[in-house]
Amino acid sequence: MNRTIMPAPIPMKLPAPTSEAWEWQLQAQCRGVDAALFFHPENERGRERSARAKAAKQVCERCPVQVRCRTHAIEAGEHYGTWGGLSEDDRKGYRRRSAFRHESHVSPLIAG
Repeated sequence: MNRTIMPAPIPMKLPAPTSEAWEWQLQAQCRGVDAALFFHPENERGRERSARAKAAKQVCERCPVQVRCRTHAIEAGEHYGTWGGLSEDDRKGYRRRSAFRHESHVSPLIAG
């Protein structure tokens, strides 16, 4: 029996429930935009998914808090949606590359 082993999801690490931790969202370009643009419906694939993600990223390009939003998504382990111009797939790739760099890093103290 051939099974594919999926990695465990990264638990979310949300900031404290204080206004200071979340107030950046008040300046977000996406406020007032239909959230469906940023979160794909179940079974959306191919051109439709690419077109929706591209449109979401265009909103993010004009956003004054894009970097803060992107940082939040990466630090919190957001699994779904486009955040700060990064889609779910973009963040998965980022996590894989970060894990690879972390695993392949040899400390100079160990190597020396």
